[in-house]
Amino acid sequence: MGEKPGTRVFKKSSPNCKLTVYLGKRDFVDHLDKVDPVDGVVLVDPDYLKDRKVFVTLTCAFRYGREDLDVLGLSFRKDLFIATYQAFPSMPNPPRPLTRLQDRLLRKLGQHAHPFFFTIPQNLPCSVTLQPGPEDTGKACGVDFEIRAFCAKSLEEKSHKRNSVRLVIRKVQFAPEKPGPQPSAETTRHFLMSDRSLHLEASLDKELYYHGEPLNVNVHVTNNSAKTVKKIRVSVRQYADICLFSTAQYKCPVAQLEQDVKEGANKEVLGILVSYRVKVKLVVSRGGDVSVELPFVLMHPKPHDHIPLPRPQTAPTFPSPRLPSAAPETDVPVDTNLIEFDTNYATDDDIVFEDFARLRLKGMKDDDYDDQFC
Repeated sequence: MGEKPGTRVFKKSSPNCKLTVYLGKRDFVDHLDKVDPVDGVVLVDPDYLKDRKVFVTLTCAFRYGREDLDVLGLSFRKDLFIATYQAFPSMPNPPRPLTRLQDRLLRKLGQHAHPFFFTIPQNLPCSVTLQPGPEDTGKACGVDFEIRAFCAKSLEEKSHKRNSVRLVIRKVQFAPEKPGPQPSAETTRHFLMSDRSLHLEASLDKELYYHGEPLNVNVHVTNNSAKTVKKIRVSVRQYADICLFSTAQYKCPVAQLEQDVKEGANKEVLGILVSYRVKVKLVVSRGGDVSVELPFVLMHPKPHDHIPLPRPQTAPTFPSPRLPSAAPETDVPVDTNLIEFDTNYATDDDIVFEDFARLRLKGMKDDDYDDQFC
């Protein structure tokens, strides 16, 4: 038998190693009707804690400018959501039921481990980061979610890096199971001093595409006019809507993130909304360009949950043959469990701890804090 895979748990400690945060995952899925809860455990050194409290915060922030431009008290960062949880001492409110992972971690880590729990609102945007340019410095623009645990006497007290932990998590969406209708568009151009027209029709083979999958574009041109179609240009564009105080739109070649706008969502949408379109353009001689756009969805497929096969609890038993003997027959106990099966596969020993390292984009410069302790 090979070694069975354990439950992976991410951990990250403060610089002074007095505070450690444990999370079961770093990507939390938005299922459109609900969002995966953020459940974790924080381990504290009681000798270091003394009369202080342990707080855990979840922040959704939108950075829309370079960090080196934060001057004169003007910050290019807006906090979209902030939630605070007092992990120790626990609040007098009725405690929330522990998740299975929290229960296993508390049994393994001991009495100085304390759970925390957050619920991410559905109207918050998903995590997205704009790829920084070669000359950009500091943190990249985008929407990120950060968990921060620290020790302090109160929330108003200024915390220090040495006794705090920062973990960047992601709110993601996967492709829906039911795809939408097939995108198609058509247009007709009538030219001056001519009673004949130019008709352009374009369509895609489907609406939903996965990353790395080819796009099949069907183009049909009916030219009854006297004009000549010189070229047919087909391009794929990514549109990033920057939603803050006003909406600004930037277009660039296709990137790798997708944000859907849910029906019935809050009208006050903040963050970066990414959409994709295929543009088909006809270059017509002395008649201007004729074009149509086909919107489509680019997402990652939903990962399949691995369900382990059930293991037998006991070994099968078979009757033991007996040889005739002149001696008086006595019942000799027979050990039928000659093969010992591992029945403790769901215990706390199969937890595998992995250091929480922040995912970095290509070309992005890291800050010293993350380089040293990620």
